[in-house]
Amino acid sequence: MKIDLLSPASFAGGQPHGQYDWLRENAPVRWHDEPDGPGSGRRGFWTVTRHADVWSVDRDFQTYSSEPTIMIADPLAEAGSFGPYKMMLMMDPPEHTGFRKLIRSEFTEPAARLRGERIQELAKQIVDAVIRKGECDFVNEVAGEMPSFVIAELMGLPLEDGRELYKLTEIIHTAPETLPPGAGGQAVMKMFEYGSKVIAEKRARPGDDLASKLLACEVDGRKLEDMEFLLFFLLLVDAGGDTTRNLLSGGLLALMENPDQYAWLMADLDGRLPTAREELLRWTSPVIYMRRTARRDAELAGQAIKAGDKVVMYFGAANRDPTVFDRPDVLDLGRRENPHIAFGTGPHGCLGQHIARIEIDAMLREVLTRMRDFELAAPVEWLPSNFISGPKAMPLRFRAA
Repeated sequence: MKIDLLSPASFAGGQPHGQYDWLRENAPVRWHDEPDGPGSGRRGFWTVTRHADVWSVDRDFQTYSSEPTIMIADPLAEAGSFGPYKMMLMMDPPEHTGFRKLIRSEFTEPAARLRGERIQELAKQIVDAVIRKGECDFVNEVAGEMPSFVIAELMGLPLEDGRELYKLTEIIHTAPETLPPGAGGQAVMKMFEYGSKVIAEKRARPGDDLASKLLACEVDGRKLEDMEFLLFFLLLVDAGGDTTRNLLSGGLLALMENPDQYAWLMADLDGRLPTAREELLRWTSPVIYMRRTARRDAELAGQAIKAGDKVVMYFGAANRDPTVFDRPDVLDLGRRENPHIAFGTGPHGCLGQHIARIEIDAMLREVLTRMRDFELAAPVEWLPSNFISGPKAMPLRFRAA
């Protein structure tokens, strides 16, 4: 079995479950060469594919650090990184804990539920915009709209701006080799330029929104510096869309490919949606991987991990582990025992998962009750990325219910 989890080609039709299956069974913790890795010595990373091992690594921040990055590729020194500043995802407790507390209250389950009615209104608005056409690009016109609108409202921004910021996140997630040189960096800079305008606007006219609250709050007795806010802004806009957008598009595709499950769900949509949503999260696993870096020598599944080694957790592989999930390669929307880790686990578990679930439910309810007879109008184009899994374009024809 050829194993290549770096090339976007391996993810051209979704996640490479054939490779994952072989790894879990034969080499659950396996060294993967990284030909273009920086520095001297061996270049590569450990792939972690079993559920138990991913769970263990993600929770053991004392051994496996999120610094210097959660991406496989190391930051390039010549790019200057962000100087002394770090995104919250690339911090470890207790520093990570302090920064997470700044926004945690906005993302608790009760806080998310309070937004439920507004999120359902947005779902109706999104479907209203396409329902009469009988066709749409489901990713850009439906699935991508919801998280873009929600994060815009959270941050106190115009909804249209949320849509434009989403386009930048898509570029950021695309494999660099498939883009013009420097396109990813330019997208980040455009995000920062917009964020700088938000800083000026919210300092001059603060409101009851997350951006204003972030600029007013303190960490370690001081207010956030501009770059710290900009990294928060990038994280919230970027991470806010990944799971919802890719779950909705990948999930609808899974329903189209499994008509028996689609029919089962529609027989009692409200009653069956909670388990269906969790199964679609397991099935699609929108975030492909997260990297950690070993702080010290360790042993994992019989492999000797050396201090400084990259250790990469593959969530899509963990979520098809047959030792945890009965018939893991079968979509079962009624699955009751479903300890998936599509949102990660441990201190870095997705902060926005409660809002994401409400967004997913609202959009699935609106789409599935108002749109019927889905068929692809053209082949699905997948995002060329080894980090985020989901369709980039999904042209659909449908009939209004």
